[in-house]
Amino acid sequence: MQTEVQDRIRQTAQKIAEASNARAEVSFDTRTLVNYNDPALVEKMIPSLRKAVGDSNVRSMNWVTGAEDFSYYGTKAPAFFFYFGGMPRGNDPAKAPPHHTPDFMIDDSRLYMGVKTFCQLVFDYPKAMTSK
Repeated sequence: MQTEVQDRIRQTAQKIAEASNARAEVSFDTRTLVNYNDPALVEKMIPSLRKAVGDSNVRSMNWVTGAEDFSYYGTKAPAFFFYFGGMPRGNDPAKAPPHHTPDFMIDDSRLYMGVKTFCQLVFDYPKAMTSK
């Protein structure tokens, strides 16, 4: 899909340029930084995640370093990336369609947990950053 979109953008730009007796060259920077979770920040914020959704709903997982624009935030300040499991109940997480795909589906009835989680992180962050 990415290749098709880039080809269409390239073709559109070239045709617009040709209509004006000009040339257009289009290139794409497809490099994305690796998502990096700041270990100290993660350690300080895990209690907030647990407080928001319960111990049994917070677990570590293997690193996933997919192409996420989020990685650029980590160049400006310590950051951590986490997944909010909002797929419909009864689905196998290993078989669930990934985010940013046409088949991705989230269980709207669980969105309140996402809001609660982000609020908890925001409220706890100042205290977490001042404690040792």
